[in-house]
Amino acid sequence: MNDASFTIRPGKAHLPGAGKADAGLVVLPWRAWDSPDARGAWDALAARAGTPNPFFEAWYLLPGLARFDPLGRIQIAALMRGDAPEALVPVQRARRYGQHRLPHLAIWLHANAFLGAPLVAEGAEEAFWEALLDWADRNAGTAAFLHAAALPLETALAEALLAVGARQGRQIVLVHREERAMLASPLGPATYLEHALPGKKRKELRRQQARLAEQGVLAVSRRTDAEGIALWIEQFLALEAQGWKGSAGSALACAGETAGLFRESMMAAAERGCLERLSLELDGVPIAMLATLIVPPGAFSYKTAFDERFARFSPGVLLQLENLALLERAGVRWADSCAAPDHPMIDSLWRERRAIGRMSIAIGGQARRALFRRIVSFELSRNPQGLR
Repeated sequence: MNDASFTIRPGKAHLPGAGKADAGLVVLPWRAWDSPDARGAWDALAARAGTPNPFFEAWYLLPGLARFDPLGRIQIAALMRGDAPEALVPVQRARRYGQHRLPHLAIWLHANAFLGAPLVAEGAEEAFWEALLDWADRNAGTAAFLHAAALPLETALAEALLAVGARQGRQIVLVHREERAMLASPLGPATYLEHALPGKKRKELRRQQARLAEQGVLAVSRRTDAEGIALWIEQFLALEAQGWKGSAGSALACAGETAGLFRESMMAAAERGCLERLSLELDGVPIAMLATLIVPPGAFSYKTAFDERFARFSPGVLLQLENLALLERAGVRWADSCAAPDHPMIDSLWRERRAIGRMSIAIGGQARRALFRRIVSFELSRNPQGLR
């Protein structure tokens, strides 16, 4: 996937593509962006992104790449304007598409990255897609198409992709669409809860909280600084691992890569002031914990865990009641649950929905695009959810 027209040269700012006016799209191995100067430019781009995505910010993406792509096969495509990136996204040459051996280009995600929105400076969305698609046309290789997963659909970013496709006569197909719980309301926490849950359910939660308080000293801890973050991280990993996720082998602590990613990224998020740690504690011991990533104007409910020995008191739900304080947090207009669609708990409490989709995009010449039409026709005949 190398762009042969570009090579790394030491520049004034030591950035990939630095010093090249109107350099366009630069596609390089991800380690080219793992330097203090590059991270600084990356951070500046994230602050200007029209669609925020913490999972593609340097402090989260680089630790994931280091653990899940140690051989450095994933590349980063960056739209450069002079010495600064206007857009940035990880890309890969994937060999499989679902259960099928079908080579394609894809925006890279791992299992603990819950949004695939490229980081694009507000106003540069169409320029980014034009550059990325032009590069994909010229560098398709064996790839049948370009795939973008977990894209937020009701955003300027998605609208720009469709606009570029329409202008170029390029087929862009929504192959899957889903909605996940979102929190976005002008109401305060108490009023929002009244609208979200019937009185009988609110009464039951008050009863559970009272019964839980009889077990010991019940308290809520909310932190946005980095003090005690190392202990908090280990407590979270242990709490999650002792529950059903640990038994199923899907807890973060079950694999060195995911445990390491959590430790490094949560430490970095806390030091940057973009991590809110919420804990429900009984006699000073956490029995429910929640990590929320604050990326104005949004927030992302990243990870949660609770002590299943107290399941009859619904500690996870009680903690989510405290989490409704996000409605009054300065700089936050909405919160993405990052949850699966139809989640049995959060869907009943967070009433708004965020549309997320997977898009497949035609690339290359006429023969490749004809093959693409057959592929998506077959896919949608088996899975028409993308057309909803």
